[in-house]
Amino acid sequence: MLIWKPRRNEPMFKKTGTLLGVCMLGAVLFTPAKGEAALGDQLLHKGMSNGDVKELQTYLLTKQVYPYYDSTGNYGSITEEAVRDFQKKAGIKSDGIAGPQTIAKIKVLKPGNIGKPVADLQNKLKAWNVYSGAADGMYGSGTKNAVARFQSQKGLSADGIAGPRTFNELNKRVNTASGTVKEVTVHSTAYTASCKGCSGVTKMGIDLNRFDDSKVIAVDPNVIPLGSAVEVEGYGRAVAGDVGGAINGNEIDVFFDDLNEAMNWGSRQVKVKVYR
Repeated sequence: MLIWKPRRNEPMFKKTGTLLGVCMLGAVLFTPAKGEAALGDQLLHKGMSNGDVKELQTYLLTKQVYPYYDSTGNYGSITEEAVRDFQKKAGIKSDGIAGPQTIAKIKVLKPGNIGKPVADLQNKLKAWNVYSGAADGMYGSGTKNAVARFQSQKGLSADGIAGPRTFNELNKRVNTASGTVKEVTVHSTAYTASCKGCSGVTKMGIDLNRFDDSKVIAVDPNVIPLGSAVEVEGYGRAVAGDVGGAINGNEIDVFFDDLNEAMNWGSRQVKVKVYR
């Protein structure tokens, strides 16, 4: 779907109709302060603005139903629409309000989920020495098998799905990886979302045609986990929200709505801060 790239021509986006997946700027999950409500302790609805809403949006991205790139913490029409979409898919009352039932279901991680919560899960599994793969934010067979192994060790039903009982056991060992920052030097190119036959929807479900102000980069998840909040030299804060067959190792593609801006970016070495 790339209209222009200085040295690669493999499509970044899949064609319309293909299920594509999601996380976002501000993807570092909100951690409640002492005495503050955690996600699930209060009813969330349109008009609210707080850290719980921000965390809810991160999970909505993980479930591939939140089309915007930034977890704003504001419960507006986009979030309400995303909650309704998730509720329909989960087979529960679709009212756009995130109550206990909705939040309980949305916090369960399973194969096909993508984003920061998955990367956090993978790091927790690493801490228990049951997962040796990359914390790439993609819940594939390796993550499922690791979850099942951990569940077996703890006497839980080994279904490979990370629900509340599994997380209760995982959280008994502190994971120190979250909240740290790493810096990598990468080769960067640029792309746009406007091409014939392309959906303009990223791997994480971010709709670049609908929200052309999005700050998104395509990455190799083995280097920069999907859903990570990043800061790209010369581009600014963004989310690692897409992948591409031509993006391997220390390479990224940065999204621009305007073709001229993409061409002006060219091909350059940049430093990227990755917030985990």
